[in-house]
Amino acid sequence: MTTTIHDLQARKREGRRFAMLTAYDFTTARIIDAAGIPVILVGDSLGNTMLGYDTTLPVTMDEMLHHAKAVRRGVRDALLVGDMPFMSYHASLEDGIRNAGRFLQEAGMNAVKLEGAGRVVDLTRALTGMGIPVMAHLGLTPQFVNAMGGFKVQGKSEAAAERIRDDALALQEAGAFSLVLEGIPADLGATVTRSLEIPTIGIGAGPGCDAQVLVIQDMLGLSGEKVPKFVKRFADLRGSITGAVTSYIAEVEDGTFPGAEHSYGVAGRGGAAESVPAVYGGGR
Repeated sequence: MTTTIHDLQARKREGRRFAMLTAYDFTTARIIDAAGIPVILVGDSLGNTMLGYDTTLPVTMDEMLHHAKAVRRGVRDALLVGDMPFMSYHASLEDGIRNAGRFLQEAGMNAVKLEGAGRVVDLTRALTGMGIPVMAHLGLTPQFVNAMGGFKVQGKSEAAAERIRDDALALQEAGAFSLVLEGIPADLGATVTRSLEIPTIGIGAGPGCDAQVLVIQDMLGLSGEKVPKFVKRFADLRGSITGAVTSYIAEVEDGTFPGAEHSYGVAGRGGAAESVPAVYGGGR
């Protein structure tokens, strides 16, 4: 069954937690959608994970839409959220509306995500008034990395915590259907969650949030050795891939692969013609 923003808000009211993951390609999106993940974020973190940038700042709208379209083709049930990249909504309200609309119209996303508050509150109100659902994002907001002086925990002072609490309420009032809380103290995450009617989605914001999100490369163990404290690795695919590639190299070099079971027979001897399946496209 397709997840909607109303389903997530119902989970908040009923006290049922939910999970969110990032995805940036067709294959991964298809796998995690079939596994039952209710929300998929096509995050601007693809700048780091897929494109090799040091930060998310170089990511463009065209790059986001390219990956969002691929994810859309792999998903049947999950709610899809497109992450608005740096400078796609910073220059003007008109830019923000136009680019948010592109995520829904061109890439088939169900919602967009915006970082920060301030003028973003007005943009959130404008977008939701036009039928474009908005997921808000407070705390450690990577697009503000230069202003923050690096990737640091936010909301540690009482004044900073109060600002996050006030911004969260303002974004809810402006129509945001959910709020990502990143890199803040656990008690602040719990306090903000209790104060809101919309669900909070934590990433380094403690267990008191209504939901949790992780970058899929981190939780699958595909990232490097150094990951944030809030990451739990649920698999070691980096090790599995390394082992598989090592075995493949060895079998090619010693002639073990391909064997007879991986080779086609000679045509024209009365047998049925062999077909080559299209393994990457089509159904699940």
